[in-house]
Amino acid sequence: MATSYGALCTDFYINAKLAVKMDMPSERETVLHFFDRVRKSVPAMNRFRRYDGELALESSRADAEYRWLALRRHCLRTGHVNPETMELAADYHRLMLELAPFHLTLSPLDVDYLEVLFGFDLECEERDHDDVVFEALLGETPLGDLVRPQPGQVSKVLDVQPVLGMQLDDSGQTQAYYEVKTRPRNRRGKASRNGEPISLFLTVRKYGPVDDLKDLGDWYTTLANKCDTLCTDRLVPDLLTPISRLITSGSA
Repeated sequence: MATSYGALCTDFYINAKLAVKMDMPSERETVLHFFDRVRKSVPAMNRFRRYDGELALESSRADAEYRWLALRRHCLRTGHVNPETMELAADYHRLMLELAPFHLTLSPLDVDYLEVLFGFDLECEERDHDDVVFEALLGETPLGDLVRPQPGQVSKVLDVQPVLGMQLDDSGQTQAYYEVKTRPRNRRGKASRNGEPISLFLTVRKYGPVDDLKDLGDWYTTLANKCDTLCTDRLVPDLLTPISRLITSGSA
């Protein structure tokens, strides 16, 4: 349940990314027609934004729960932040995968991959993010010993953002990636932003081709179910819990 994940973090979100090999349409009429069709299905998504390299349609980010989509040159990205249930998030992402191929004139041959991401943001304002991740995950390990400050040395861990990947089938067509993101630093090693969370990501990706674009909804369901299982069995006990426990103990 999404609500159970939400109880473990500050924000929980489910994102999807449909990557294509050829350029997405960028004509004004095509994009506006697609966004208008999305708004009719999800009326709260009424904020049209232009960011660097993408066009976006969003609902209000002032609300705890919100949805967004972003059209980039080689992909369509969608997200549902703090969904009340997994089913609501799934309905939204499947709807976008149903609408996009028709309005953006996609072809099954064009599909590079589809991925689903489960994201967890952990608020950590009192302690250095990289220190927390280092202590929680590396601890007394050979990898941790590489950068552990030695007695009498003036040294500090600057960047601890592990990424681990694994294949989930014999062909390697389906893959999973675990990632930890800390807030960025400037060139002198100081945190360049305040108030940002430690973020944990699990991404499950399936490469194309796809036989029929109508199958993308089923692909999403399969990938989301795999994310759910891996989060329950691995990410929560092996990543989220150790980091969260250390944040809590340091804030006590």
